[in-house]
Amino acid sequence: MFQIKKYMIDTTVFQNKTAVYYTLGCKLNFSETSTIGKLLKDAGIRTTRRGEKADICVVNTCSVTEVADKKCRQAIHRLIKNHPGAFVVVTGCYAQLKPEQVASIEGVDVVLGAEEKGRIMDFLGDLQKYEKGEAVTSEFKDIRSFAPSCSRGDRTRYFLKVQDGCDYFCSYCTIPFARGRSRNGKIEDIVAQASQAAAEGGKEIVIAGVNIGDFGKTTGESFFDLVKALDQVEGIDRYRISSIEPNLLTDEIIEYVAQSRAFMPHFHIPLQSGCDEVLKLMRRRYDTALFAHKIQKIKEVMPHAFIGVDVIVGTRGETEDYFNQAYEFLKGLDVTQLHVFSYSERPGTQALKIDHVVSPDEKHRRSQLLLALSDEKTRAFYASHIGQEAVVLMEKSKAGTPMHGFTDNYVRVELPYDLSLDNQLVHVRMGDFNEEGTALMGTIV
Repeated sequence: MFQIKKYMIDTTVFQNKTAVYYTLGCKLNFSETSTIGKLLKDAGIRTTRRGEKADICVVNTCSVTEVADKKCRQAIHRLIKNHPGAFVVVTGCYAQLKPEQVASIEGVDVVLGAEEKGRIMDFLGDLQKYEKGEAVTSEFKDIRSFAPSCSRGDRTRYFLKVQDGCDYFCSYCTIPFARGRSRNGKIEDIVAQASQAAAEGGKEIVIAGVNIGDFGKTTGESFFDLVKALDQVEGIDRYRISSIEPNLLTDEIIEYVAQSRAFMPHFHIPLQSGCDEVLKLMRRRYDTALFAHKIQKIKEVMPHAFIGVDVIVGTRGETEDYFNQAYEFLKGLDVTQLHVFSYSERPGTQALKIDHVVSPDEKHRRSQLLLALSDEKTRAFYASHIGQEAVVLMEKSKAGTPMHGFTDNYVRVELPYDLSLDNQLVHVRMGDFNEEGTALMGTIV
């Protein structure tokens, strides 16, 4: 374990200081970055304005793939270049898994692991640059703490952290080592966070966690209990479940969402492979029959639901025949979008013991096939909404660019720029695709 150095906090040091934040990875990371931003804001540190040099840079990293690691390094280097002399803090999964590697990057001052990110103020010191970065992380077995958080940073939607860690240990994944074991807060505390978001004017909350369906392990509650409790919070018009394992998405939850006051017909469900043999190699806890049942159940009670699906291509053991089975399975699923990831070797994972290795070129080919299938499904889903009316929650956009927002079932809609529409529920009629084909053009009704 790296030794933890404790600093005395003199908040006068932070007056009139500025900070810039950069987040990579999942919605949980965005939630945690927003919370870090609030801690710094409470100490007198404001977020930089466009084009302004920052005194503090905070990078919240991801390490789900080798590509993610590379993007993290690129982001760190870019921020150091754009904000010369800034005090640089790196946290997140990449920081937890490879702290010494991150600390060796010239310009990085402090590397904070999973247990330390919530104590960022302790490590800012007097903001004096280090000759060599200091890594402050906990061993995997020591990652135990949990504190619910709900914040939005500079975004319109709030991100509510309800759970952290994972006990699944899938053969390809290092997240349990980066995040620790599954743990969560109490429902009453999480409901209080949502109520505070409502008091601040929030209308939509994204429920975030590493394995949110596993909620309740540390409190004797359940994710379904949490869903029902959050649905009662006055002032919050919309909730979205960020990602939930198919074996933990019960029919009971699906049926409740279909008739609930505020939970949207929008699901994100990791599949990872549409081939049962590959799912076994991955040590996933379901098969394609169960997954297909969940999709069918959702569409029975919510025909217009948006369903996003995570898929990994080119994992060890995925022969061409196995991939073809997976492709045909996905092609036949009534889902909206595929989030496609190419498998990359992660040190310490059990997948490294599997013999069959897929070449980079073949991974790319398979990835492109699935991305094309995803575009086809998403476009068809959007096209089916042309001419319909819906309520859209508008979000911030850069001046001069179209405003955008999402329907209840996550169709992206664009309107002409009007800052007064931010965080407003607007009744629109959806027209044709925009030039990029990424949204439908809307007209206020």
